Amino acid sequence: MAGKLNLDKLDYQIIQHMMEDAEISYADLGKKLFVSGGTIHVRIKKLQEMGIVKGTRLAVDTHKLGYTVIAFIGIYLEKSSLYDSVAKDLMKIPEVVRLNYTTGNYSMFVEIACKDINQLRFVLHDQMQKIKGIERTETLISLEESLNRNIQVATTEG
Repeated sequence: MAGKLNLDKLDYQIIQHMMEDAEISYADLGKKLFVSGGTIHVRIKKLQEMGIVKGTRLAVDTHKLGYTVIAFIGIYLEKSSLYDSVAKDLMKIPEVVRLNYTTGNYSMFVEIACKDINQLRFVLHDQMQKIKGIERTETLISLEESLNRNIQVATTEG
C-alpha cells in the first residue's frame, strides 16, 4: 500500500468498536463516541472506499455446526511461480477457509474445516493432491483453538 493512510482518532475508534460489535447501530456508536450517527455513516463509507472495511461477517461456532476437524496444511509447490494457479484451484475447495502465501518451509499454508476425518481425507487425497503444481503437503490437525481475535487497533494517530 503506497502512502500514509489518512485516518484520525475517530476512524480508529470506529474500527475498534465495530470489530468488537458489528451489530451496533450507527446512532448508538455515535453516542458512545460523542458524534452523530450520520458522521459514523460517512466515516464507515470512507473506510469502505479505502478498502479498510471489507464488509461484516457473522461469527459462527463452526464446531457446533458439525465442523469438528480443523487442519492446517503446509503446501510445497513444484515451483513458486505456480502460486497463482494453485491458489485459484484451492479457492474452489469449499472446506478451505484460509489461504496464505508464506516464507519458510512451505510455499503456502491453508486452513480447512471438515465435518470428520473422512471428509478431511477426501479433501487431502481427492482434491488437493490432484492440483497441478502441488509437490507435497504436510497436515497438522488442530486439537483445540485457544484464541481467535481481532487485533487491537491504535486509537491515536502516529
